[in-house]
Amino acid sequence: MDETFDREKIIDCMFDPVTSSILAEMEDGEKECFYLAQQASVSESEVLERLSYLIEHGFVSKNSDDGKCLLIANSDKLGSIIEHGENFDAAINGLEKMDSYLN
Repeated sequence: MDETFDREKIIDCMFDPVTSSILAEMEDGEKECFYLAQQASVSESEVLERLSYLIEHGFVSKNSDDGKCLLIANSDKLGSIIEHGENFDAAINGLEKMDSYLN
């Protein structure tokens, strides 16, 4: 299975303060888009927009149940981005970028 995605863009998504809080909410399983939007204080459409690249490449799965949008993070796949040695520097850069936003 040949996966082609921009690793830096994935890391940027993961370390964005709002997106990372949305991903953290999904740590213990599938969540409704409405719930994630409330927790992050954004609209449901913004949740989907922020996660769109992650959804497109299988890092987050989007399902529908009785008209409700459900999202679940693929923790193993997200973790593998950070664990690979060649990505460590990019992860550090992502953390530094996040820190600069906070300061």
